[in-house]
Amino acid sequence: MTAVPTIGVLALQGDVREHARALEAAGVRTLDVRRPDELERVDGLVLPGGESTTMWRLARSFELLEPLRKRVEGGMPAYGSCAGMIMLADRIRDGVADQETVGGIDMTVRRNAFGRQVDSFEAEVPLTGMGDTPYHAVFIRAPWVESVGEAVDVLGRAEGGPNAGRIVAVRQGRLLATAFHPELTGDFRVHHYFADLVRRATEED
Repeated sequence: MTAVPTIGVLALQGDVREHARALEAAGVRTLDVRRPDELERVDGLVLPGGESTTMWRLARSFELLEPLRKRVEGGMPAYGSCAGMIMLADRIRDGVADQETVGGIDMTVRRNAFGRQVDSFEAEVPLTGMGDTPYHAVFIRAPWVESVGEAVDVLGRAEGGPNAGRIVAVRQGRLLATAFHPELTGDFRVHHYFADLVRRATEED
């Protein structure tokens, strides 16, 4: 029998409890990650929404930024939602001075691209590999992906309105990112998709 993987949730800021609940619904164990030793105990990691500059500064304060980079470079699966997407981007636009990321996905992400808090919205987004029904996505001060490298698969784009065609979901190997918050919807397809990715990775390693 395949061992049940443990997926951590970076517990510095954001919807930690909601992501943990969604992951447990996908059949995995969860662990809040605030310290390097906790990071070493997980098979994959979720970087939740929140505020990307705050998350970066807290990760540095908790001495997690470099260990995160090393684990991602070493092949640990990771999923970032909203601010977590920014954290997994190799390049940022509209970031604060000297803002750093964990990196790993060959993409350029624009912070707060869809607008401020008052511009938050919900929309139907078809997602490749996650069923035929479009995903009811919640966007809160959301980024979008401006460009991707050849190794990145685009899984979802905004539809309709002035932002139609903007990239809002991507995958590069074992790394997954969405501009929206799937932990807020009760539809756990994204978390199931990531949990399956982690299971495959643990079998391969």
